[in-house]
Amino acid sequence: MNRSSTRVDQVGSLLRPESLKQTFLRFAAQAVASAPVKITLMGPDRVAQMCDVEGSRAVYADRDEFLADVTRIQRQIVSELIAAGTSYVQLDEPSYTGYVDPASLERMRARGEDPMRNLERAIAADNAVIAGFQGKAVFGLHVCRGNRASMWHREGKYDEIAERLFGALKFDRLLLEYDSARAGGFEPLRFVPRGVTVVLGLITTKSGELEAVEDLRRRIDQAARFIPLDQLALSPQCGFASGIAGNLLSEEQQWRKLAVMMQTARLTWS
Repeated sequence: MNRSSTRVDQVGSLLRPESLKQTFLRFAAQAVASAPVKITLMGPDRVAQMCDVEGSRAVYADRDEFLADVTRIQRQIVSELIAAGTSYVQLDEPSYTGYVDPASLERMRARGEDPMRNLERAIAADNAVIAGFQGKAVFGLHVCRGNRASMWHREGKYDEIAERLFGALKFDRLLLEYDSARAGGFEPLRFVPRGVTVVLGLITTKSGELEAVEDLRRRIDQAARFIPLDQLALSPQCGFASGIAGNLLSEEQQWRKLAVMMQTARLTWS
């Protein structure tokens, strides 16, 4: 067997599900990791939004059946992550902003769907992924309006869905985009239950313009009018790269933003 075919065989071995599972379990175990392990998964509703369920009628009768399968698989993933020593599991659900975005709402209605029923189904799916695992890890859920190549793909404030969404989700932390006027004000935070941490995504990842510490502290104070300060935290609004091309800012600019974030946090919650 020549070198190239050997290499292909080795890659094929690594891509087999059981090999991937064992590799992860070995490196995610707390005995190996030098810091708490955090893993982020695409939430089930986002998976459903990105897949052509209607084109898969031979396999799934409807979107409910597809989402149930995704939820079941993700529950298994979470179970194995916790067994491997993962202490923080986050679901990314940019799908939720689809329920306040006018264009997304129009597309749902054109397909004969009820957007608010879809919202309730999405909340139930996210809760089902972590049901029974609470207390075994910290569970966070992230909501944004898109973050690819310094662009966004949705508009809309939290107001219309906040009571349903924030009041019904069973997660320890809600990581919310708040770096632009697209997200609206902080009034919807009044629906967040006591004990749930809201991580304010006040630092933009879409440009290199550096936020001022005092401006960030002022916005945190504004949010604290609607939810206790001890339930708030600070972060970038999303990752600095949601795709291989990244966003339009340099590595140095990213580090500067993180430094401003840390300084703001120390001054606010010292």
